[in-house]
This record gives sequence, structure tokens and C-alpha cells, in this order.
Amino acid sequence: MVTKRHWSAFSGTDLEERLKRAGVKTVVIGGITTNYGVESTARAAAGLGFGVVFVEDATTSISAEAHQFAFETIFPMLGRVRKTSEVIEALA
Repeated sequence: MVTKRHWSAFSGTDLEERLKRAGVKTVVIGGITTNYGVESTARAAAGLGFGVVFVEDATTSISAEAHQFAFETIFPMLGRVRKTSEVIEALA
């Protein structure tokens, strides 16, 4: 468990070290506030060299427009956008 205290789950935590120690190369991200916490965490992850998968139907925002903009414009530049069913199938 990592206690997130900032927009990014990497800021002020040992998340990067834990993931790298475990050999993780790709992070799967969902959560609340698509264009704040999710985007901040994803930008940090990508900047640290992790692959990023966004789970669109496991993410929400303060407005449908903000959510849609992030998933159509920003997230495809940072990683891959998938649905929960696709992520589960890939992990099986």
C-alpha cells in the first residue's frame, strides 16, 4: 500500500522504487479525477520510463467533457487506452 498525498502517486512516495524492485515495467492506471490525479500519475510514470495503460471505464472525472478530452487527446500520447475487460483478458 502506498499513501498518496499529492496529485501524482509517485510524488513523495517510494512507489517508483517498489515497482522497479519488483521488475514492473508497465503500470495500469484508473481512478478518480481523470484530468488531475490520474493524469499527474501517468505523466510521472511515463517520465520515469514505465509503460502506461489507462483503464477508461475504471476512471472518472468532474465532468464528462474533461474525461473525454483526457482520453481522446492526452492519454493516447502517454500510453495505451483500454477497457477493463481488455486489461483483465490481457492479464489472464
